[in-house]
Amino acid sequence: MERPGSDLSRRAFAKAALAAGGVSALSGCLDAFGDEPIPQGGDQTLPDQQFAWNDALGRDDHGNVVLPEHHLFLYLEYAGEAVDGDGLPTDGDRETLETALETIERAYEWSNRGIVFDLAYSPAYFERFDESLAESIDLPAPRSLWSVENESLDEQDALLHLASDRVDALLAIEETLFEGGETLNEVDVEARLGDVFDIADRRTGFIGPGLPAEKQGDVSGIPDDGPVPDESPLFMGFKAGFSGNQATEEYVTIDEGPFAGGTTKQVSTIRQSLDKWFRDHDHTEMVARMFSPLLADENAVEGVGENLGDHNGITSDIIEQIRETAETRGVVGHTAKAARANRDEEGNVLLLRRHVESTDNDRASLHFATLQQEISQFVAVREAMNGSDLADGTAVQDRLNNGILNYIFTESRGNFLVPPRSLRAFPTPTGE
Repeated sequence: MERPGSDLSRRAFAKAALAAGGVSALSGCLDAFGDEPIPQGGDQTLPDQQFAWNDALGRDDHGNVVLPEHHLFLYLEYAGEAVDGDGLPTDGDRETLETALETIERAYEWSNRGIVFDLAYSPAYFERFDESLAESIDLPAPRSLWSVENESLDEQDALLHLASDRVDALLAIEETLFEGGETLNEVDVEARLGDVFDIADRRTGFIGPGLPAEKQGDVSGIPDDGPVPDESPLFMGFKAGFSGNQATEEYVTIDEGPFAGGTTKQVSTIRQSLDKWFRDHDHTEMVARMFSPLLADENAVEGVGENLGDHNGITSDIIEQIRETAETRGVVGHTAKAARANRDEEGNVLLLRRHVESTDNDRASLHFATLQQEISQFVAVREAMNGSDLADGTAVQDRLNNGILNYIFTESRGNFLVPPRSLRAFPTPTGE
């Protein structure tokens, strides 16, 4: 396979290889990266919070965390020793799983140049036990959160979310620890994830300036004339993940009970239909729908929003005026709607978002992952985003003039518990 010439073409090639998966994709990716080594983890000491990625990742000029470019979501079903018996993971399964996860950590540095990952468990997994999940954990079964959508529900046992700038690392983990292999980044493999899990579903994602623009001509849901700006990290043409509008890892950490040091995670897969988004709106109208008409009036968002720095510009005044905005302007902004439910009484942001774009199944889509102490916090933000309370007596409808809801469609969602690292290998509901 011919090695891509530029850095961007190599990144785009790597993204395509991850989406394809398999041995041939890994082989082609190794050719593309040549002999560039991936730093090993060795005996690195890692925090008990599996999801503590931020300190290991880079930041942009404004202090916003820069997520790894490539993401792999493996939805898993238990397939260990007790799968044909009572269905409860055995101590042997736990040892196998923990050894396999420690192999990843020895093989790769905890960073975007190596690997960051977390392993989370669904309500369905915990239902196999006689005991109930600890009362301190808010982890309901997933459900539809809007009457006009009928998404499927992800109820697989577990979700392994891996992220890296190096696609060859992601593919090597998948191939070696599920299909078989003796070494992982020159580290001996003593146990495999495939001994205790089957892959029920596989989804891939990416984020970063240039990647959406590079891929836009090859997928459905985006006009053929290539309207996504080269500098945009996301398909809709704006950046996100402003640190001033993100919860800290400390805030989303569960602070009491047997799973202290863990968090909850929800992941929604959202299809994007952006033909009308780019065809019907100029930049000012896009800003009005993505952020707020009041910010659009001020020309506050330049280009993809790099000028915003570390905050999306949504103020308490904009939030307080949202009903009046719906009545007088006939349109409301996505970010302003969601912000109504995304802070506690002290002003702390509730959700930590780690969403990435996707071209799975050759469609423009989004894997919207959030971390929060309680799933109910995400539900409240999602219901605020629905904007149903703004539709009465205004031009705002279920989708029309309602932020970006006319262009995004939830296809699936799932809820998970991310245990602390010390309990990540087949936890019981009580944490014992």
